[in-house]
Amino acid sequence: MLIMALALTLTANAQFEKGKKYVGASLTGLNLSYRGMDDLSLGLQANGGYFLLDNIMATADLDYQGRGKDIPDVLSIGVGGRYYILQNGIFLGANVKFVHSNKNYNDVMPGVEVGYAFFINRFVTVEPALYYQQSFKDHSNYSTVGLKVGVGVYF
Repeated sequence: MLIMALALTLTANAQFEKGKKYVGASLTGLNLSYRGMDDLSLGLQANGGYFLLDNIMATADLDYQGRGKDIPDVLSIGVGGRYYILQNGIFLGANVKFVHSNKNYNDVMPGVEVGYAFFINRFVTVEPALYYQQSFKDHSNYSTVGLKVGVGVYF
């Protein structure tokens, strides 16, 4: 078990190097996010990234959030970054998103996340993360705390 754990750590180390690329997809909400206006929140997120330096990745995100009842669906686009701590797969992220809905709702939402990149093999990860998005338009109704589970590919 110790040798296997060491091998996983060394494999993860190689994936967070300068010049590596990343693509991923996440299922967000899972009815585990909370916003003042929602009963149900389920979303899809696609993201990509590039390691500018070892352990530091610049990211771009495209999100779609389906809302419950009378609340309109939301589309957002954003940029951000991740820092991988000690090459062990734990990451801290920060981003800013432009959020748009077809019901005359636009917002700029900075956010933070903490997660873990669990390597299934040398390239593919399962990435659970906790996130927070702060609304500038209406904090109590639009700011979001949630859980997302994603799959990432490092190459």
